[in-house]
Amino acid sequence: MNQALTRTMLSELSVAERLTLLEATWASLEQNPEMVPVPDWHKAELDRRLAPSDNDDITAKDWDEVKKAILANLRS
Repeated sequence: MNQALTRTMLSELSVAERLTLLEATWASLEQNPEMVPVPDWHKAELDRRLAPSDNDDITAKDWDEVKKAILANLRS
């Protein structure tokens, strides 16, 4: 594709039209995600985030419990 032609065509589109084009582009990439290159540093970061940590024993708290604790701290 000719880049000069593409830039000219894009500059003539409205913002709404360019956003629609972006949405269509992302949708087309979702059809074949295995074809989208993923840099090695992205893979390494995902591995790091998914690796077990020392904080694995931390459990989530119910929102009502957290809210009560916050309100109690505000009152004291």
